[in-house]
Amino acid sequence: MATATSHPAKATEFVKNSERAAWHDRTLWFVRAKRDKAAESVPEWETLRERASQIKKYTMTNMAELLEQFERQAKANGIQVHWAKDAAEHNEIVLKLLQSHDVKKVVKSKSMLTEECHLNPFLERNDIEVVDTDLGEWIVQLREEPPSHIVMPAIHTKREEIGELFHEKIGTEKGATDPQYLTEAARQELRQRFLAADAGITGVNFAVAETGGIVVCTNEGNADLGTSLPKLHIACMGIEKVIPRQKDLAVFLRLLARSATGQPITTYSTHFHGPREPGCEMHIVLVDNGRSEILGSDDFRRSLNCIRCGACMNTCPVYRRSGGHSYSNTVPGPIGSILAPSQDAQTHSSLPYACSLCGSCSDVCPVKINLHEQLYTWRSKLVLKGLLPVSKKLPMQVAAGVLSRPWLYRLAGRFGRFALRYLPRFMIYNPLNDWGNQRELPVPPKQSFRQLYEQRKKKR
Repeated sequence: MATATSHPAKATEFVKNSERAAWHDRTLWFVRAKRDKAAESVPEWETLRERASQIKKYTMTNMAELLEQFERQAKANGIQVHWAKDAAEHNEIVLKLLQSHDVKKVVKSKSMLTEECHLNPFLERNDIEVVDTDLGEWIVQLREEPPSHIVMPAIHTKREEIGELFHEKIGTEKGATDPQYLTEAARQELRQRFLAADAGITGVNFAVAETGGIVVCTNEGNADLGTSLPKLHIACMGIEKVIPRQKDLAVFLRLLARSATGQPITTYSTHFHGPREPGCEMHIVLVDNGRSEILGSDDFRRSLNCIRCGACMNTCPVYRRSGGHSYSNTVPGPIGSILAPSQDAQTHSSLPYACSLCGSCSDVCPVKINLHEQLYTWRSKLVLKGLLPVSKKLPMQVAAGVLSRPWLYRLAGRFGRFALRYLPRFMIYNPLNDWGNQRELPVPPKQSFRQLYEQRKKKR
């Protein structure tokens, strides 16, 4: 039985609106198609993927040394480095830094790590105003809901809904749906937030051990503006974001944007190597939050190779049809279905089954993570942990019983010759199956059982 927070239960809610579910599916597949065209335009694409995979393998093997090297180089650049073992410690470090500078207003660029740590509500409970300045992140913040995609946070929201939201929150014209008008209205509103901010918080796409610098990739320039005006810049990064050398960046930057949105490169790839001027401060918070445990797992270590491009989500038939919120996790889709159980297997036990094992996610992954194989492995882990629900266990036991008895298998086959002429449509098209209601199968001819029997007799 699906619980209220399980993927099947939330997916059922999403697909009840068949029009929205179909639109969501088409929109993400459009992005996937752009990714394919971008990849085909690079003759050495597969070489880049293999190279990126090798760099990440080296990184995971030498993680401790690379992080220590990064810390040394960052400190030499005038950056203050902090270490956090979990989300709570990360949030406390950020809060103390803000309070020590008497910060009351913060502008924040997109950061999945801070979403993972639930930083926004934590700071708001401590009387600090936080504004997400990425347009998609700001939209979901105004809607008081989490992002549904790691690259396109508001992909589940239609422009008519955004128009109504902006009319209610910032006073745009009622009924306005023109993207250019709405974007300009958001730009003007956010500009005031940038000017009033006391500190800027960013995520980190890549941290280079060789130089002690970090790289932040955006398409809107909000990270640049959010760190250029305030005197305090706090960058929050998971420890897996480190890479060995400056020249390795070229490999990942060529893969990242093409895999994420089909662009040759993100509009802004900003390098930070220290405070921008005297009197300013730059801090980097390195966060573990369960990553070391994954690093120690032979089965799931490669999931830490992820560069958060979202390509696996755009291609996944389950994600496209069930929506990001159905995963109840900061990172949804195939990669999230691996990472989430690693942190809390019981809560997220349904996610490894939110997968058709088609392998499309592994095919498009720019760093060649074997995503579908890891999801399959997680299923066996859940069985060993005693977390397989009866709804899945019982049918498998029945199937095993039939397949292990030839006489029963033959009997079932004979019965199926007649029964399967009627059962499939009833099983797929019924009021209890929202997924099936969106499928289109050919309608079988209306024939009586007697007519079918006579046809079968003639064939003999």
